[in-house]
Amino acid sequence: MLEIQDLSVKYDTIRVIHGVSMNIKKGELVSLIGANGAGKSTILKAISGLIKAETGSICFLGKEITKLPSHGIVSGGIVQVPEGRQIFTRMTIEENLKLGAYLQRNKKVIAQNFERAITLFPILKERLRQLAGTLSGGEQQMLAIGRALLSNPKLLLLDEPSMGLSPLMTQQVFDTLKILKQEGITMLLVEQNAYDALEISDRTYILETGSIVMEGKSSDLIEDANVKRAYLGGD
Repeated sequence: MLEIQDLSVKYDTIRVIHGVSMNIKKGELVSLIGANGAGKSTILKAISGLIKAETGSICFLGKEITKLPSHGIVSGGIVQVPEGRQIFTRMTIEENLKLGAYLQRNKKVIAQNFERAITLFPILKERLRQLAGTLSGGEQQMLAIGRALLSNPKLLLLDEPSMGLSPLMTQQVFDTLKILKQEGITMLLVEQNAYDALEISDRTYILETGSIVMEGKSSDLIEDANVKRAYLGGD
């Protein structure tokens, strides 16, 4: 579904991503883990068209999207849940959700996706008229995911969904990702919480200072001694 080949990205004159190659198959949940500052979010931004690639290519469903504008990438089916949630705090929950459907023209699909989002997150259904800024951090993350679902994504990019959340809310968010995976939604998860990311995903790429240093089945990597030592707090 997604094929990244030899991707390099610069910020001004500093190269932060060095020849990264990755792929995601339809229905997979793939995680991208690494230390803070490794370049994980930069890769998501490049996929979404928010930052331009210096070299390399990004193909989605057989079509190169490397130079497409971000709205063209969204309309093609790639939707990102951004780091920090970035909801509209002075708008209601319902208004935030419906903003996710701004490129959709099929009212039936919009209605179905709206119902799906509020069924997935009952707490939002109870508070549709409430201002989004009054929600807790975990509830805002649920809103951000729900808003993305209104875009009817073919590929969902999630940037640090557990950031700043309590252990209980983190578990709820990851339980939601498990449900979406069961529904067949293809996902790329960027996450600093390495153990949870490895536990939930099919495959994992490990990024260090802008380069992929290890990749494989998550079930294998979670047992790897080097991965345990570097990312899971093992001996």
